[in-house]
Amino acid sequence: MFDETDPLLARVRGIALALPEADEKVSHGRPAFFTQKVFVYFGGSQRIDGEWFAHDAAIMVQPDPDDGPALRQDPRFWVPGYLGPSGWLGLDLDGGTDWQEIAELIESSYRVTAPRRLVRALDAR
Repeated sequence: MFDETDPLLARVRGIALALPEADEKVSHGRPAFFTQKVFVYFGGSQRIDGEWFAHDAAIMVQPDPDDGPALRQDPRFWVPGYLGPSGWLGLDLDGGTDWQEIAELIESSYRVTAPRRLVRALDAR
């Protein structure tokens, strides 16, 4: 479901694994970055009118609850199948991706899911 040599995956991997005690595993056929809980997936899918649509070059994150409503209004974001009801959002990646925005989304998701001690370690940097 993913290409290990994908340059977009490499960029996401570099951002995610730079966070305190972050690690990577394959979950449901996709790269997942986690501490005790997953904070970003590379790739995902969306269900529209009963049909599944793959988003192979995308991230799925759990946004800060204060940011979620605004992000849901942004047409670039989509609600992933399975994780959407838990507040997760997806965003496609391409050649025009704003990597600063991606880093901020990944860090925000990390802050929502990581143990407090790891968030404190991130803040201490």
